Amino acid sequence: MTITRKLLPPLALVGALALVPVTTSSLAAADVANYEELETFMSVYERVKANYVDPVDDHTLIKGAIDGMLAALDPHSSYVEASDFQTLRTTTDGNYGGLGLTVSTEDGAVKVISPTEDTPAWRAGIKAGDFITHINSELLYGLSLDDAVEKLRGPPGSGIKLTIVRPGREKPFDVTLVRERIVLRPVKWEIKDGIGVININTFAANTGDATKAALVAIDKATGGRPLGYVVDLRSNPGGLLDQAIEVSDAFLSHGEIVSQRGREKNDIERYYARPGDLAHGLPMILLIDAGSASAAEIVAGALQDHRRAIVMGERSFGKGSVQTVVQTGPQSALRLTTARYFTPSGKSVQAGGIDPDIVVPQLTDPDYKDRPRVREADLRRHLISQAKADDKLLEHDEKADPRFAATAAELEKKGVKDFQLEYAVKTLKRLGPASIASAGSRPKTR
Repeated sequence: MTITRKLLPPLALVGALALVPVTTSSLAAADVANYEELETFMSVYERVKANYVDPVDDHTLIKGAIDGMLAALDPHSSYVEASDFQTLRTTTDGNYGGLGLTVSTEDGAVKVISPTEDTPAWRAGIKAGDFITHINSELLYGLSLDDAVEKLRGPPGSGIKLTIVRPGREKPFDVTLVRERIVLRPVKWEIKDGIGVININTFAANTGDATKAALVAIDKATGGRPLGYVVDLRSNPGGLLDQAIEVSDAFLSHGEIVSQRGREKNDIERYYARPGDLAHGLPMILLIDAGSASAAEIVAGALQDHRRAIVMGERSFGKGSVQTVVQTGPQSALRLTTARYFTPSGKSVQAGGIDPDIVVPQLTDPDYKDRPRVREADLRRHLISQAKADDKLLEHDEKADPRFAATAAELEKKGVKDFQLEYAVKTLKRLGPASIASAGSRPKTR
């Protein structure tokens, strides 16, 4: 997401233009069609304003028209005002009051995309693919996404009861949570068996610096001799484009990281890595799942295409579009999809996602087989990819594999809390630095 400050002409001016007498002889064919569409809009506007059962003000009608216009485009374009504008700003800064959920709407229902780690929703066990049907026993249906998010958020310390419908379970169940001030710690790190594990859970304003600090801290903690790195991007909903570039740059010493391409053929921006790999070329495994989206997919695609890391886990979310936030007034902003992004090999992940090099299911999740994954391709009016994808490949996340036959209960008895992470650490130890480094020397696909 890129942020631009730019004032747009007020919509009142657009409405006024529709009332100016214009002769069709002075207009091109396209202009005539545009004028006719504006005339239709103004006709409906005036009829609603004059005859609707209750009085309705101009602002409500214009705001509704804008919302409807943007809803007809894609799931990520929107217009926000007042409190919603402040919410947009605080969310990108990583500091807001709420539950720690990324949600979408589907046919009027609120669906969970992913919970954020170490937040009330994550600790309560809410999972991607869950439907939130009620808040405090009040039906939550038919609301806009912004209205649904507004109901989920609230003052820190306030309680909330959610009714959850989880595919694969027969009955809905209630979850009681307490809202918190969500101050996202974008990066956490630890050492497991000599391997540095870096968990990046969002791409907020300071994620790049925090990732670099984690690499320095791991170096210091291991005496400059870590065996390798696991970078965990699971359930990371994305965030700021410049932070995805900074994180990728921390592990790459050269080459393209990502390109973003707009409407016109020559509207292309490319971003490149600077010299210096802060991970010193050590072997890496990068973990993704169906909740890894947007900026997380930029990092995964860059490191995968450059053979810098083995990507492991499940196919990612598939949000390959860039939203530009344009401030339209002191307390309002337009969030508009303006480009698609492409990995260094020229692949668009829009609606298709990043395929892992090694598919590893999360066996410690007892519902992983029955719970459907929610991805960009499942959202209504999602942006179409510019590359064709095989639908059969998109419909199946895992194939039967004897290595993954253990049940969640069996793993719990062995003390395994996170199978994917354990598998990644063991893979690094089993293959050894030399084996994984040789994988990094393979020629890149262009």
